[in-house]
Amino acid sequence: MTADDRFIEALPKAELHVHLDGSLRPSTMFELARERAVPLPGSTARALESHMVVRDASSLEEYLERFDLTLSVMQDAEALERISYELVLDHAAEKVRWVEIRFCPQLNRRQGLTLDNVLDAALRGMRRAEADVADSGGLIEASIIVCGLRSHEPRTTSETAELAVAYANNGVCGFDLAGAEAGHPVSDHQDAVDRAHTGGLAITLHAGEGFGPASIRQALDLGYARRIGHGTRLGEDPELLARVAEEQIPLEVCLTSNVQTGVVGSVTQHPARDYLGSGVPISLGTDNRLMSGVTLTEEYMHARDALGLTPTELLAIARTGFEHAFMDEGSRSRFLAELDDAAERLVPQGGESR
Repeated sequence: MTADDRFIEALPKAELHVHLDGSLRPSTMFELARERAVPLPGSTARALESHMVVRDASSLEEYLERFDLTLSVMQDAEALERISYELVLDHAAEKVRWVEIRFCPQLNRRQGLTLDNVLDAALRGMRRAEADVADSGGLIEASIIVCGLRSHEPRTTSETAELAVAYANNGVCGFDLAGAEAGHPVSDHQDAVDRAHTGGLAITLHAGEGFGPASIRQALDLGYARRIGHGTRLGEDPELLARVAEEQIPLEVCLTSNVQTGVVGSVTQHPARDYLGSGVPISLGTDNRLMSGVTLTEEYMHARDALGLTPTELLAIARTGFEHAFMDEGSRSRFLAELDDAAERLVPQGGESR
C-alpha cells in the first residue's frame, strides 16, 4: 500500500524545521543582489540556484558555508520582509497549514538594523502573506523560532533569548540553539536557554546531527528541549533512544540535508523509519529549501520512496507536526480536525491512498 503523489499533495502539513536564511527563492536572491550590488556566483538566477544547492559538503560546517551568501542580501528590512513573505506563500502552495520559520536575527545587523527591526520586518512579511493567502481562499499560519548560535559568545545568545521572550506574544513561538554542535555544548549557553524557558517560550534545539547522542542528552537535560532538531544519531545510544520514545520527544527529521551534511550516506540509509518503529514521534522538515533544493512535499515523497513509508505512517508524521507544533490549542484543534477529515477522504479502510 503506497501513498501516491496526489495523497501527499492533498495532505495538510506542518513545517517545524525551516531556516529563513536557507530558503530564499533563487530568483529573489539574484534580484536582491543586483539591486544591492552584492557579488554572487552565477550570472543568472538558474546558475545561482545550481550553485546554492549543496552537493559537495562533507560536514555540517561545510554545508553552513552557503549561508554567508544568502545573508549578504538579508541586511535590510525590505529584503527581510520580502523573503519572509515569499517563504510563507511557498509553503501555503503545498498545503502547509502551519510553518515555524527559524533564524538568528543577530546575523542580519551588518548594515545597522536593530534586533527589533529585524524581527518586525520578518513578521510584516509573514502577516502579509497570511492575509493574501486568506484573501485567495486559503489558510496558513506562521510563527518564528528565534535561534541563538552555538558559536556565539554566551552574552550574545542571552541577548538573543531576551529578544525572543520580548516577542513571545507577538509572533515568536520558540527558541533554538543552531549552528555547529561540535565544541559548542548547550552548557556554554545555559543562561540563554534558562532565560527562554523562564520567559515561557517553548524550546527546540539542534542536536545529534553535527555531534553524537551526548548532544541530544544535553538538549534534554540542560536545554528544556520539547523537540530535537534532526536527532539523526539518536540510535547510537539505545538507552537514550528508549528515553526519547518513552517521553515522546519528537525529532524534526530533515532527510535531504542529513545526506548533504554527511550524517547519513543516503536517504535509504536514514534511521527515521527505525525511529518511527521504535515509537519515537517524527515530523518532516526541509531545513533549507534553497541549499537542499527540496520542498516539504518532496520530503514526504522521499520518505515514501526511499524509506517505504505507508499512507498510515505518513499520516502519523503529519499528525506529529500538528500535535507538537508550538501553537495555541485552538489552532491545534482546528488543524487536527482538518487532518482527520483528510484522512477519511484519502485513506479508505483498506489503507490504500486514492
